[in-house]
Amino acid sequence: MVDGTARALWQRYEPVHDLVYFAPQARRAADALGMRGFWMGYFALRAAPLGEVSPAVVTSAFYIFHPARAARALPDAWTYAAPAKVLAAREDAMDAAMTELFGADVTGSARFAEAADLAWAAASAADTSGRVLAAANQALERPERPTARLWQAVTTLREHRGDGHVAALVSRRLGPVEAMLLKAAAGESDGAFLRETRRWEQADWAAGGDRLRARGLLAADGSLTAAGATARAEVEALTDAAAEGPWAALGPDRTARLAALLDPLADAVENSGLLPPGNPVGLTPRRRPAGD
Repeated sequence: MVDGTARALWQRYEPVHDLVYFAPQARRAADALGMRGFWMGYFALRAAPLGEVSPAVVTSAFYIFHPARAARALPDAWTYAAPAKVLAAREDAMDAAMTELFGADVTGSARFAEAADLAWAAASAADTSGRVLAAANQALERPERPTARLWQAVTTLREHRGDGHVAALVSRRLGPVEAMLLKAAAGESDGAFLRETRRWEQADWAAGGDRLRARGLLAADGSLTAAGATARAEVEALTDAAAEGPWAALGPDRTARLAALLDPLADAVENSGLLPPGNPVGLTPRRRPAGD
């Protein structure tokens, strides 16, 4: 594949990973564990590889949430279910979600197993130095079921990319609110959705906008200035560069093969209606075929 491999693969594996947030099987699994509401389930399912960590650790690792959001879910979630039980539940939920969405004939196929094994090889090759969420996910045992193996592999790759993205934001002095404001100004997500779901007050949002305007990154109307567009592009370029390692290790031929195998799966998720409009993922452009 040509330059941009890391982004091209992210655009294919991110929708598959996102089933853990938006598939009904994930919510039912969290409810069955006794989690109280969507957000407790979200934090428990995503943070479980870290163990029984405090809300401060999760706030730091997840980066864009107000500390109060995590504090409402943790550590209470661990009184309902220990992390090991949560991990088992999310594996079962993703198996059920993928089987229903893609079809048992697909998830039971040799092509699907090949995708799972290629993704697992890439995830296993990822350098997780300084990447806490990626390291915690990479350390989990290899699932036997191809569905769970594929989902866990793309989750490790996704958190690996996310950890690198956070480092890029920190290096550019872009805190959680500033990062979300730039994402919204770039048209990748809905700003009100980001602010409300990440539990930031309007005053926090306004203060972040003031800081960006003082740096010349946002115009008075909240749109990106030329400098803001450059800063945003630099962060994305740094994120892509930091995420190239697994694909260099996998090699161009196997990476292109994985991209082709992931394409119909990503399409199925994107066409399912499960991903809400304005969601924080930011996958607004259509994916390009491998090699474009």
